[in-house]
Amino acid sequence: MIFKDDTICAIATSMMDAGIGIIRVSGENAIDYVDKLYVNPSGKHTLKNYETHTINYGFIVDEKENKIDEVMVSIMRGPKSYTREDVVEINSHGGRLIMETIINLLINIGCRIAEPGEFTKRAFLNGRIDLTKAEAIMDLIHAKNEFSMKNSELQLSGELFNKIDSIRKEVLYEMAFIESAIDDPENYDLDGYPDRLNEKNNSWLSKIQKLIKNADEGMIRKDGIKTVIIGKPNAGKSSLLNKLAGEERAIVTDIEGTTRDIIEESINLGNIILHVIDTAGIRDTEDKIEQIGVEKAVKSADTADLILYIIDSTDDEISNDDRIKNIIDNNHVIVLLNKNDKSDSINITAEDIHKIYGDDIQVVKTSMVDEDGIDELKKIISDMFLNGDILPKEEMYVTNLRQKEALIHVEESLKKVQLSIEEEMSEDFFSIDLMNAYTYLGEIIGQEVDEDLVEEIFSKFCMGK
Repeated sequence: MIFKDDTICAIATSMMDAGIGIIRVSGENAIDYVDKLYVNPSGKHTLKNYETHTINYGFIVDEKENKIDEVMVSIMRGPKSYTREDVVEINSHGGRLIMETIINLLINIGCRIAEPGEFTKRAFLNGRIDLTKAEAIMDLIHAKNEFSMKNSELQLSGELFNKIDSIRKEVLYEMAFIESAIDDPENYDLDGYPDRLNEKNNSWLSKIQKLIKNADEGMIRKDGIKTVIIGKPNAGKSSLLNKLAGEERAIVTDIEGTTRDIIEESINLGNIILHVIDTAGIRDTEDKIEQIGVEKAVKSADTADLILYIIDSTDDEISNDDRIKNIIDNNHVIVLLNKNDKSDSINITAEDIHKIYGDDIQVVKTSMVDEDGIDELKKIISDMFLNGDILPKEEMYVTNLRQKEALIHVEESLKKVQLSIEEEMSEDFFSIDLMNAYTYLGEIIGQEVDEDLVEEIFSKFCMGK
């Protein structure tokens, strides 16, 4: 894998005017380069004389020794730094112009602008962190709820690495034992070995399957549920979006067809995120703009994790639109019988819904006027996707599709080992599938990963991290 050992720099804080901005520099010449720009209160270039892990007051100056900014400069000499290289962090005032000026001065004396995620990539390549911790750092930065934050912290503490590394070491031991027994049968006895291996293999398989089983829930908890609201015009779709969001995000009127385009909102319900899309009412219309809105509604529903089908319970009958029926037949659906406050005018009941769509479909009676049914709706969503537990669990979840896919490959390999044992095949067949499992386990923690994948992973990081 290609490793770039030049000295890099980047703004590590947001590019906006703020009280403080941080510029990070890492590499063999980090201290020497910053020392050319830093002077102490006496005007001397003394940075490279300071001890590691100290923070030092002074000024950044240009090539003519003109003061640019008053700063605090941190020195972290490798290997006891984030990247295991020499790292310097310049704490300047947070004005955009000030930070860009300092960056340009660093470039002029030999630094290179860091690629996205390059500081963390260097930490990985230098062996400070494994790939699961690197991905956890990115998840922590982008965490949108308490679960994401806590789960990222668990992965940063080594929870996932330790589980994977432990299995990987055990698999390696068994591979080495089999190879030794084949090469030196006089000193290694394979009598009864398949049974012993089968017991260990079943233990590994159980641990891997548990991680896979929790992965879907983990990704939903982290990334949220794509939720599409559908229904006829004026059924209360936009009112539902507003109630869930806690603010007026969509225009609500008594005029049919008010919503003509999709409206998107991310809503945090306790510890679950709904990416809610309010769509145009599904009906036949001559209005070309509204037709486009209806087409978008159907298309959005095709890729949804959850459909909230809202029905005006005071209507004379349930819509028989084939587009709605197709959506309901192919998705997780909750039906909301709306306008429950108009008790004297209700014509459609839960029994009517079950007759058409089956007894298994979830039905909630709602009123957007009185906010009836909203709490029940939240609980049903929790039951449907999180086994009823809307609070974060202390258990570590896999929340990364790359990791999940590698775990599935591990599971497949271990099942092949299991089958080889059941069919009483020779021990060298065990080794082939054990090696595959070992390789895929290595992919998860970054010990068996190619350069292209590393580049792809770290390209998703923000600048300066």
